[in-house]
Amino acid sequence: MNLKKAADVIVTKCLKIKENERVLILTDSKRIEIGDVLLDSSTELAKYSKLLEKEIGDHDGEEPSKEIAKEMLNYDVIIAPTTYSISHTKARRDASKKGIRIATMPSITNDIMNRCIDIDYKNMTRLINLVQGVISNGSNMRITTAFGTDLSFVIKYREIFKDDGILINKGDFGNLPAGEVHFSPLEGSADGIYIVDGSQAGLGKVSKLKFKVEKGFVKNIDGKDCYKLTKLLNSVKDKNAYGIAECGIGMNEKAIITGNVLEDEKVKGTCHIALGNNKSYGGKFNVPIHLDGIIRNPRIFVDNKEIMKEGKFKL
Repeated sequence: MNLKKAADVIVTKCLKIKENERVLILTDSKRIEIGDVLLDSSTELAKYSKLLEKEIGDHDGEEPSKEIAKEMLNYDVIIAPTTYSISHTKARRDASKKGIRIATMPSITNDIMNRCIDIDYKNMTRLINLVQGVISNGSNMRITTAFGTDLSFVIKYREIFKDDGILINKGDFGNLPAGEVHFSPLEGSADGIYIVDGSQAGLGKVSKLKFKVEKGFVKNIDGKDCYKLTKLLNSVKDKNAYGIAECGIGMNEKAIITGNVLEDEKVKGTCHIALGNNKSYGGKFNVPIHLDGIIRNPRIFVDNKEIMKEGKFKL
């Protein structure tokens, strides 16, 4: 596999790294091969690039050490191919507030790197902007599926974010691979049921994992290995770990369901619901966990307008 080609796309197109910039590649022992390739590519452009290999936590959303958080503030660009996500952490938010451009790549694999990075960003961005505009003008969203998902929540006055992979302005932040519109539903507004039938962070691929939601919080989880997910959520010892934190809609045409949430949540024609931390969206749930669950082939309504039917956009 030619990881160098994907790495070059990241540093030249996604981040447009400049000669006078300082670049940090933050990685760990399981992602060191990708970290090394990214270091090679960034060194060809920037006057100073550093690879920092440190183990970070044991689940998505856990804070890195104070040492790492402090080190992150010394750069212009951070690329983070790590095992567990630092996207929804205070350390990442503090770095973004300082104006550092950040691309997180939690659980990235060689296969995902090669398949999902070298894409038509211009075409994907057109769709992302269209969907973002429709949702931004809406008040409520409803998601249904043939498997029994029927979940509604308030989106009015919530900021709607886009992850289009182009991180060239001061303070820009996003995932790579990219490809979603995402936001945090109003706390306390979500009610209904959603069935995760793609993959679930903390479990991998799943068939029918059922979540019952009342007043913005998951009250019950049923399905194979649901106890593992419950144990993980309970480990943070905060009821807000069960809060509906995010809704996202995938738009990357090259992404496929693999059991790896980094890629799965970007699959075009899926949506995902996350539990836990929503501070990155301006929300109130400041907990050290953020777990996404991917839903295949949904119907999605913004107010009375159907924007997706069985995984196909209707715009």
